[in-house]
Amino acid sequence: MLEPEHDPIEQVEHAHTRCWVCVLGCFLLACLYVGSLYVWRSSLPRDHPSVIKHRCASVLLVSALSPAVVKAWIHWADVRVDQSVWALMGVRLEGFIPAAIFPLLLTMVFYLGPLIHSAMDNPKGLTGELQSVLDVQSWRLCMGDVVWLRNQVVAPVTEELVFRGAMLPMLVPCTGPTAAIFMAPLFFGVAHFHHIIEQRRLHKDSMSVILLVAGMQFLYTTVFGAFTAFIFMRTGHVVGPVLCHSFCNSQGLPDISSALQHPQRSALLFSYLMGVLLFLVLLFPLTDHFFYGAIPVCSLAPPPASVC
Repeated sequence: MLEPEHDPIEQVEHAHTRCWVCVLGCFLLACLYVGSLYVWRSSLPRDHPSVIKHRCASVLLVSALSPAVVKAWIHWADVRVDQSVWALMGVRLEGFIPAAIFPLLLTMVFYLGPLIHSAMDNPKGLTGELQSVLDVQSWRLCMGDVVWLRNQVVAPVTEELVFRGAMLPMLVPCTGPTAAIFMAPLFFGVAHFHHIIEQRRLHKDSMSVILLVAGMQFLYTTVFGAFTAFIFMRTGHVVGPVLCHSFCNSQGLPDISSALQHPQRSALLFSYLMGVLLFLVLLFPLTDHFFYGAIPVCSLAPPPASVC
């Protein structure tokens, strides 16, 4: 006996409701993440150790709650899924090692120019750079530095888990995987506007300068967010975005202006160009599904799921 077909109007209304629940879920997570930073009232600057410790505790708590938000979204949006919440958020074992190595390698290739630039400026050259990376005492000092821990550990882990791991599974059923890659970073970029509050409170710059800096920060955080969202969708793991995020925080933005004034400008500019070209060539091969198995988040994608 044939089952009655669903009313097309009801299906459209259900899809609209699902999308609204998805957007509200992402908005809620972004507000919780940013709002948790201001739970602790303090007149101290953001880099003060006590401020860092309080804020790290807050965002770690929000990150711990993010799977519950995804679980609630699955229930309220009436999404049928045969994967665990953790698998959808990119926390899984299958393909873990290549997911940790290849995206980081890809990011380091993009930074080929800045890495060579740093080696050139090091009195000991490449050997000196490698020694500093492998120096155990240096790592011990870093582990005791709360600013380093915030920038290299807590921020990458919590931001990627919330803004990629939690938001992308909610966006994919509504927008599809490709659009989700470009939509999720908007929440990430807008979330960084909270730095305007900090700058105004400390009266460091004029409002026009603060807004200009905030606009530039929105631009590069959104572009970076799109890259890590792409990595997440292609690998189905959150570990790659976390390591890429940590590496980029350690390197900062490539200093093109300094390269243009360097005595070995031609060689440096060539290395910058080669890094970008190699990055583009390796982008899809190093994120091929062959290395990572079935991608859980792709099971939520409506056809055609091109990125998946």
